[in-house]
Amino acid sequence: MKIFLKTELLKAISFRNPVKLPFTYWVLVFCRFALTLLPQRGYIHPDEFFQNVEVIAGDILSIDVSRTWEFNPKFPIRNIFIPKLILGPPLHFIRLMNPYSKHYLNVDLRTPYYLLVFPRIFICLLSLINDYCLYRICVLYGQNFRNRLKIFASSYVVFTYCCRSFSNTFEMIFFSMLLLLVAECMMKSDNVIYHNEFLKEKYEQAKTAVEKVKLFKLTTHLPEHNLNRVIILSTIVVIGIFNRPTFVGFAFPPIFFWLHRGLGSKVIGFKDFHYRIFMFIICGIPTTFLLILIDSSYYGYITMADLESMKISLNNWVVTPLNFLRYNSDMRNLTSHGLHPRWLHLAVNVPLLFNVLGILALITLSINTYRFIRGQYSKLPRIQSITGLMLFSLVTPIILLSLFPHQEARFIIPVLIPLIYLYANHLHVNETDGLRTRRLKTTLQITWYVLNALLTIFFGFIHQGGVYPFANSLYREIKNNYGVHTHVITTHSYSIPTFLLQLESTTKVWTDRGTGHKYRLAPSTFILKYGSLPMDDLLFKVDEVLTNAEMLLHDYKKKYRFYVASPCSLEQQLRSAARKYQYFQLVEEFSYYPHFCTEAFPKFPSSHDQFCVQNNDLRTNESRVVDLNLLQRISCFLHRFCLRIYLVKPVAKYLT
Repeated sequence: MKIFLKTELLKAISFRNPVKLPFTYWVLVFCRFALTLLPQRGYIHPDEFFQNVEVIAGDILSIDVSRTWEFNPKFPIRNIFIPKLILGPPLHFIRLMNPYSKHYLNVDLRTPYYLLVFPRIFICLLSLINDYCLYRICVLYGQNFRNRLKIFASSYVVFTYCCRSFSNTFEMIFFSMLLLLVAECMMKSDNVIYHNEFLKEKYEQAKTAVEKVKLFKLTTHLPEHNLNRVIILSTIVVIGIFNRPTFVGFAFPPIFFWLHRGLGSKVIGFKDFHYRIFMFIICGIPTTFLLILIDSSYYGYITMADLESMKISLNNWVVTPLNFLRYNSDMRNLTSHGLHPRWLHLAVNVPLLFNVLGILALITLSINTYRFIRGQYSKLPRIQSITGLMLFSLVTPIILLSLFPHQEARFIIPVLIPLIYLYANHLHVNETDGLRTRRLKTTLQITWYVLNALLTIFFGFIHQGGVYPFANSLYREIKNNYGVHTHVITTHSYSIPTFLLQLESTTKVWTDRGTGHKYRLAPSTFILKYGSLPMDDLLFKVDEVLTNAEMLLHDYKKKYRFYVASPCSLEQQLRSAARKYQYFQLVEEFSYYPHFCTEAFPKFPSSHDQFCVQNNDLRTNESRVVDLNLLQRISCFLHRFCLRIYLVKPVAKYLT
């Protein structure tokens, strides 16, 4: 009996003898890495750079970067441990291997391509943790993992978001690990409780003392499960909360199910429930203290001298998740980032991220809600089951995040794992399906693959697609013209990731070996970001920068190059505003296609749109009456999805 029990438990929790994965899945994984290596020039959101890799690159490579307000030492709201843990290895690899690659291979790793690709490839490798967790959960509970893995690996969320340095991407990895660990614990507890109750029942029915002693010994040999994985679970939850405090919403359902394992059975009571809560909190304290210490040290709140002298007070500690909550609890701060209706996640973001599968989930959940209201509880999923865990892990985070008025689609990408587990199998035809069901499922499956392919192309290569190639060109421009001041103004586009330009640090102190004097390098590259500033105000800024650059050229012989980057759709407004300034002109230097930005969505041209004729000199452009047919108008419309770079040049006759 003892051997039987151990064998059954090992079968339940063992991950040996893995089943062969489908070929289609491996093709999709290969595509994931291939698209990352191209690289993906699309730019989903500034946070993919400025919340993580921009700051870490500045620390490791000792270069000038743009440190956003979130990393301001006066009130930091971002933890530094998780970004350094994930992005540190690829950036340290670039720093250490670059001298050798330049010497032996003549390959410079500190260029925009490698700086963009190496961190993404490393994150792409880590994204396989999501695949692994989904696979193991399916195997553990005897579910069809082949169909689920194919649907998961074909999602554009995996191709784009999961290969970028979003804190939401890291959150998804932690969430997947949490789901797998809790699923394991639930399986193990169910088996142990089942055998425990079985042995207790036999013990009560035993008639002789010898039988009772044997059954009692068998009971004592059952494996312990009450605090199974408590240390690693509490550690993941604490790390996830420091990464993003919104992780509380994602961690709540798995931890709730972990705490409730077996509750209501004959052998598990509320005493065990409270004991689990107590130990879970206790096990999370060391990790919490360690992360607070790391943040306090990084942001300068505590030093080694403070630790040695033990002169430490509450002012020496910084708790970044607490600062995050304090910042977001102020409605004025949320207003500055944009307020959204609380139905946005459900009505827009779920269909946008998960298209067919998201809509299918919304319909199914609506049906279950109706059954719950009508009291048809027998038709609902069992609470203490893997389906219940996945259902609550899907619904709870979306509901909790919908309470906040600032909602972005990437905030809910971690729910892809439970969504795939619950509903991905609905897209595959079964032998028992009727003809109409087969046609419907085939249509849904084709729609899923087509939409995800299109969205991968859009977010991977088209959305803000001109920023990276411009940064690449700007890097070569700065490198080939060392000492020349470079001024760049961007408008109606996302900010240029400064770390790609590899600018020499202006904060690092250098020491002259001859004189011993300490000095800092003066900046020579100036990136000015003006968001969606009106064109008249933008040209006023251009005038100011040009005036200062000309003064430095006249007084100190400081040569300069001055660029303005603007979407092609704003050409007409830029032309009109530029005519007011007679002493400089804007000359088109480059155009990068494609470049889609919602901040300057182009209007469809009329049949007499004069600006469909390209002209380099914006200041002296004269109106021309044109008569365009439909194909020409469509072509003109598509050509406006680009990022145009203008060189600002003073007119010679106005120079004194």
